[in-house]
Amino acid sequence: MLPLEINAIVDSLNTTQNNSWKFYLRILLLFLLLLVALAAYYYHLQKAVRFEVVQFKSNLVGELLPYGVVLPPGYRLITSGRLNYPVLYLLHGWNGDHNSWAKQTALIQYAAEYQMIIITPEGGNGWYTDSATVPSDQYEAYFLRELIPDVDSRFRTIADRRGRGVAGVSMGGYGALKLGFKHPEKFSFAASISGAVDATARTDDASIMQSFGEPESPVRKSNDLPRLAREFPADREALLPYLYLDCGTEDLWLESNRDFSRVLIERRIVHEYRQLPGNHAWTYWDRQVREVMRIAAERMVAAE
Repeated sequence: MLPLEINAIVDSLNTTQNNSWKFYLRILLLFLLLLVALAAYYYHLQKAVRFEVVQFKSNLVGELLPYGVVLPPGYRLITSGRLNYPVLYLLHGWNGDHNSWAKQTALIQYAAEYQMIIITPEGGNGWYTDSATVPSDQYEAYFLRELIPDVDSRFRTIADRRGRGVAGVSMGGYGALKLGFKHPEKFSFAASISGAVDATARTDDASIMQSFGEPESPVRKSNDLPRLAREFPADREALLPYLYLDCGTEDLWLESNRDFSRVLIERRIVHEYRQLPGNHAWTYWDRQVREVMRIAAERMVAAE
């Protein structure tokens, strides 16, 4: 073979090798770009607030009681895997359900501002009370003995009162404050928006009669919120959660909220009470739930 031919073959081989290296280098660069894009997409997805529903079967109530879960930004990021989060239980009102807050307010949008888990339980029209007339309607026991343990086992929570709060609207506002007084060891924060705080004094609603029974029934007495406040032991007041309540100035429950605040003032129980323009409607509750979340974030411990 002539030298010129050998040189040509060598040049051809070198060119082929160079082209192969360039090809593989392009493939590698494309692969790396794909990995970066996937990582960015993963980060974008996991950094967003997530809402999901847990289909929970209550043994106490004997029914499926789903609950909503709002997970904070970054909850499922690998870098957040060791963080435990405070939890705010947000109770719906009469004729609502576990989806009411997510459907009727900008709750998920507001949640992007905070590093907390928000739980929206199913409470039926049971007034978050163990019914005086229907043995299976144990909505208070369900909340304490089934729901909270299930949430703490499924999610990375701060599983003590330091990182647990409860709030609600109307019926749920009553429920939140009542739970705060009856079980102060469970919560560091309890809040009511437009709370039906005089529920046990009323007899004009079927769900109230079903939950609390006849006037002077033991269940009414043990769940009477103003009475719980008046008779709360003075030597245990320091154990109470931080109490917050507000009500619209055009709300039918305004006077009962004022009266309840007066009871707290007479007992010198630390609390925050606000009267603001608005009525018993979602436009008011949408505005105020954001404020309740802000105060809850201040009063509960931070993610740790």
